[in-house]
Amino acid sequence: MTSSLQAHVVGRADEVPVGEGRAFTAGGTPVAVFRLRDGSLRAVAAVCPHAGGPLADGQSDAKVVVCPLHLNAWRWDGTPTTGAGPLPVYAVREEDGALVVEL
Repeated sequence: MTSSLQAHVVGRADEVPVGEGRAFTAGGTPVAVFRLRDGSLRAVAAVCPHAGGPLADGQSDAKVVVCPLHLNAWRWDGTPTTGAGPLPVYAVREEDGALVVEL
């Protein structure tokens, strides 16, 4: 059995400033969308699997997400780098000014 991804418009691309993240909901799933310093986008699960922290308030680069509750102690690059549970990573793109996340 194969599953296909579904695209969800979660908001406007201009809602996410460069170097910051914002929380959205895609098809009932909380997601954190980051606009990296180079302008590219990154989307991951919005909740820290360790303590439920708001990952959109954390920091991200192209490879690592850092939970704001743990001051660099809990980080993910899709898989845990510090003993935390796995962090779902989602495809995200800008389409006609809208943020589109695929789940």
